[in-house]
Amino acid sequence: MASYFTEDNSADAVIARLDANADPRFRQIMEAAIRHLHGFVKEVEPTMEEWMTAIQFLTATGQMCDDKRQEWILASDTLGVSMLVETINHRAHDGRTEATVLGPFHVDGAATLAMGANIARDDAGEPCVVAGQVRDRDGNPVEGAVLDVWQTNGAGFYDVQQPDEQPEMNMRGKFVTGADGRYEFRTVKPVSYPVPTDGPVGRMLDAMGRHAYRPAHIHFIVSAPGYEPVVTHIFVEGDPYIESDAVFGVKESLIVPFTQADGAGADWTAAFDFTLAAA
Repeated sequence: MASYFTEDNSADAVIARLDANADPRFRQIMEAAIRHLHGFVKEVEPTMEEWMTAIQFLTATGQMCDDKRQEWILASDTLGVSMLVETINHRAHDGRTEATVLGPFHVDGAATLAMGANIARDDAGEPCVVAGQVRDRDGNPVEGAVLDVWQTNGAGFYDVQQPDEQPEMNMRGKFVTGADGRYEFRTVKPVSYPVPTDGPVGRMLDAMGRHAYRPAHIHFIVSAPGYEPVVTHIFVEGDPYIESDAVFGVKESLIVPFTQADGAGADWTAAFDFTLAAA
């Protein structure tokens, strides 16, 4: 006798349609997704109108995505899912620099600049020098490490958010370490800023009664041949949003003092050393 779809067997009925020869990992993921989604619906018991609102949210989120804006990453970030995935994938506490979320505003193709160069191509912000060393877990300098760096300008906007106001690739650059593993670049002191709220994620945050602010930070992807890359930030110590980051990205080890400079040719300085683990 055929087993028809019912409220009680709904998840099992859908899972039964999965091809037994499907990729095992894909099947595992889909079975879990189906069971959790059906369990969510049974717990909440949405009305037809509420479910249509959910579909419209999903649709609008996808429609906000393009090569400059990733609303789905923003949704994942603000719901804490990005940090959960990152935490699961970087459980080791072995001295390496801790990772945090990539965020929706990384752009491929930033230019490789001379060590000490300035990534600020506009006049917004207080000049700042950031320097440090890339090392392995034994404390040895890592030669040939690439630091892919990006941040907002001093007004709190990424270049892709203001294509008609900021120079292309403003506040972005790559730096390659020499034999001493040291790096240095000029920028502006990062400022706290709100994540974009002009789309469905912003409306969701408003409905949740949450603020949209991220504490001031600079993004890094640090990589080197033979080492595990790390996607991370450094955060400005004392920022008012350090304990309530809208995307839950702050880790204590990544909070860095930014100090007023004394004769360094900049208003502020910050120092941070990165530790990479062998691949």
